Amino acid sequence: MRYRPIKIKALAIALAATVFSLPVFAASFDCSKATAPDELAICSNPTLSALDSQMGGLWYGYKAMPLLMGVSGIRHDAATAFLKSRAACGSNVSCMTKLYNERIATLQSNIDDAVKNYCTN
Repeated sequence: MRYRPIKIKALAIALAATVFSLPVFAASFDCSKATAPDELAICSNPTLSALDSQMGGLWYGYKAMPLLMGVSGIRHDAATAFLKSRAACGSNVSCMTKLYNERIATLQSNIDDAVKNYCTN
């Protein structure tokens, strides 16, 4: 079986997303510039910081995945909605933990679906 370049690229992106999503204890943004209650909570809580880093790695991989026309807008809207929901949590750790776990699961599923789509077509 001969792999087309797009399939190899999709697999490389999926691998990078997996590697970048491994938990490390640092937020995906510059904590020295954090001012909002949700950002300050993430920077002061190692668990939230690790979830934010994991989600950031997955987002990096997901936004690099080629998608069908119109889906990129949906992808951006979902990211914006997540950030608004996170901000609404304020400094509530359990609220943000729930949101991060849901968003991480969604991104993992979206990446899996995109890779399957490109590897089977």
